[in-house]
Amino acid sequence: MTSAVVFAYHNVGVRCLKVLLAHGVDVRLVVTHEDRPTETIWFDRVADVARDFDLPCIVPADVNADGMVGRIRALAPDFLFSFYFRQMLAAPLLAVAPRGALNMHGSLLPKYRGRVPVNWAVLHGERETGATLHYMAAKPDAGDMVAQTAVPILPDDTAREVLDKVTVAAELTLDRALPALMAGTAPRVPLDLAVGSYFGGRTPEDGRIDWSRPAAQIHNLVRAVAPPYPGATTSVAGRPARVLRTRVLEPSGEPRPPRLLLADGRCVVECGGGGRLLVLALEVDGAAVTADEAARRCGSATPALGGAP
Repeated sequence: MTSAVVFAYHNVGVRCLKVLLAHGVDVRLVVTHEDRPTETIWFDRVADVARDFDLPCIVPADVNADGMVGRIRALAPDFLFSFYFRQMLAAPLLAVAPRGALNMHGSLLPKYRGRVPVNWAVLHGERETGATLHYMAAKPDAGDMVAQTAVPILPDDTAREVLDKVTVAAELTLDRALPALMAGTAPRVPLDLAVGSYFGGRTPEDGRIDWSRPAAQIHNLVRAVAPPYPGATTSVAGRPARVLRTRVLEPSGEPRPPRLLLADGRCVVECGGGGRLLVLALEVDGAAVTADEAARRCGSATPALGGAP
């Protein structure tokens, strides 16, 4: 029987762990994370799946510590799998599994290597992304590819909606590739690391709207950070606001001073870099408001727009 130690978190971790179990893999240990107290947990928990299947599960602070490496080596797994785990596995740990250590990454590698690949793909206006199963190496997201599955990104998809698709793509990718991995016949395709680049993590401050940009760029930012992520921030007539959902009315046009027009029950932004956005969900002072309510609160049909206070 093929054996594995699994490092997993989030929805991708849940679905891929279940794929391994469905294929009869002997999961000798599940390693996951403590949920961060400052983070809204809107996704499924790997620890719950481990408990449901009576799998041993631990939440170490550092998976690369000598004691952890020795503990995992003693389990003698054939494979290590990492599914949306938030720590990199260092070389001594990668060497534990004689048949390889594999990671599921949420992009079409070699594009969007690094952190939060779905959010970056949406931010850059990509029309597709996906999931890639690849061997792990000392450099992140650089090892040979086994398989990948693409999914579309529609013009109004939020990062959450795209991540849901990527989760399905990850499940499909692993389910299709696993029999060949277990049989020792899976392909190994070197990645061309000259294509694409690495991306880092994002912070709430990165969600501040620059209204001097074109409408299409601002729309991409809004949907890349829409809830359950922190949302795109701005100010309206000096009051803190979040723009949570938009639609492009005109993607580009002549540059102009940015304006928020509140009339006839509609919030329309004329963007500084050209184009117009329809604002479909807006919060001012932490409360959801309609266009008419925003006009009453701000006392002007053309309230000033600004960065996050």
